[in-house]
Amino acid sequence: MTKTMWALGCALALSLLGSTVAQAQTTLRMMWYSDGNEGEVMADLLKRFEDKNKDIKVVLDNAPFKAITETLPVQLASGQGPDIARITDMGGLAPFLLDLRPHLKDAATFEKNYGPFLEWMRVPGNTTAIPGYMTQLTVTGPFVNKTLFEQAGVPMPGPKATWEEWAKALKTVADKVKAPFPLALDRSGHRFFGLAVSQGAKVVDAKGEPAVVDEGFKRAAQLIVDWHKSGVMSKELWGSVSGAAYRGANEEFKNAQVVMYVSGSWQIAQFDKTVGDAFDWVAVPTPCGPANCSGMPGGAGLVGIKATKNPAEVARLLEWLASDEVVSEFYSRTLFVPGNLSVAKKGVAYPSAKPQAAAALKVFGEAVAAIDPAAYKIQGWTNSRIVFNAAISRIGQAVSGETTLDEAYKRIESDVAQQIAERAKKQ
Repeated sequence: MTKTMWALGCALALSLLGSTVAQAQTTLRMMWYSDGNEGEVMADLLKRFEDKNKDIKVVLDNAPFKAITETLPVQLASGQGPDIARITDMGGLAPFLLDLRPHLKDAATFEKNYGPFLEWMRVPGNTTAIPGYMTQLTVTGPFVNKTLFEQAGVPMPGPKATWEEWAKALKTVADKVKAPFPLALDRSGHRFFGLAVSQGAKVVDAKGEPAVVDEGFKRAAQLIVDWHKSGVMSKELWGSVSGAAYRGANEEFKNAQVVMYVSGSWQIAQFDKTVGDAFDWVAVPTPCGPANCSGMPGGAGLVGIKATKNPAEVARLLEWLASDEVVSEFYSRTLFVPGNLSVAKKGVAYPSAKPQAAAALKVFGEAVAAIDPAAYKIQGWTNSRIVFNAAISRIGQAVSGETTLDEAYKRIESDVAQQIAERAKKQ
């Protein structure tokens, strides 16, 4: 009887102890979006973190990219939102980001590895905050269906070919093989500026003030409108949505309907999986404009949110994920261009990549060297998202015939000025 009571007492004590541990466990919510398999890889890494940190549980909330760009900013402005989020508009959301520095074990190494990109995450004037790290560095650029070129008997333009030379070749190929989309360019302000920078667009003047509609910008906008009129681009893509809505051509490219798809390095993992051996696809250097052959840099940062009630735990998780060993594995498994300087210098092996994907990663890696300083400045500017949205919305109206380009330019300048003023009032 005594032994039975003792056993029951031990069981009760263990139960109470387990309950206490469970109650002491901190739950962190991470808002996440995926282009390819990175959500699956992150989920695997989080399980390993939890095994080593029993006091922390991480809930991975997978969300569509639209929620990251449209819903999350509203949540953060109201003082709500997750503890951690994967974002692309780092400058625009900078006021809502947590400074991890006071809670990091080795802030110096963190800053050394991610220094250039931390500037994208900081509010203007702040030179010390460490809000998060880069889950990937991206570069805009084209993917080409090489098989369609071969079927048409048309040689592919060389590495220094202009946008105009590519447009002519793409239309010739599409006409011969009956492909509905000679050139597909993401309906995205960021992707548009990959073209605009090559034409000489600057967006920001020397004083940091908006100067969006310059001659380079106008040349790029005119190309977009002219390409739609001549059939180089199809209104089926840009005309299927309105406002600042994003429209990609992943499905069309996968189904061999697109000769050239201008998107970016984040698509490599997806095409490696979805296209497979259906046709030969290659990444090619960004076509050249009169100013340069630059694309736009970008990427996604995993950042802490200032409103979190658990800043120390957020910092512990992000420091582990951002460590060389862990983040190198993440880049390798997701087929991403590394956004960690130390890892990039050592190099990343991509054992799971098929030859086409491995070759594409090499092309995009080399494209980083061709990025113009103006592109880095635009991407890091706190108002870049406002400019991106205004540009794509108004140029989209010109493409659909709702307005002229001259009127679109006036509205872009008005939209940008108004939204920057509204943002300033809220801050």
